[in-house]
Amino acid sequence: MNEMTPDFEQPEVRAAGGVVWRRRADGKLEVLVVHRPHRLDWSLPKGKVDPGESLPETAIREIREETGLICSLGEPLGTVSYHDHKQRSKTVWYWVVHVEGGTETLNDEVDEMRWLNPAEAQATVTYDADRLVIERFVAVVDRTG
Repeated sequence: MNEMTPDFEQPEVRAAGGVVWRRRADGKLEVLVVHRPHRLDWSLPKGKVDPGESLPETAIREIREETGLICSLGEPLGTVSYHDHKQRSKTVWYWVVHVEGGTETLNDEVDEMRWLNPAEAQATVTYDADRLVIERFVAVVDRTG
């Protein structure tokens, strides 16, 4: 180690979110993807855990903050891990997310939302990690109906 290298590791960033979904009148699945202008990316709604907050509480809060939708969590979709834009190790926990109410609302964090079929959503999201989570979501919905 040299003088320029700190002798500590940055703590892991923990976050939570989900695949918000609905069925169209014709029965086809749609999932919600969001555009974040500060990152210039398309992603699934998610965000960092606040102190004292559980992962499920984080997912519900972040989805509401980013979309305006009031949701409940369904089946867990596992985690994805990667390095964030600051090169910190980040792990995100995901769930299947059911909309209970609220109104889609744009804000400083999200300037556009799109309801897309899963294949379109996978083609739209910026990150491979989100594509993997959508793939897991489709497998759960195919299994559970």
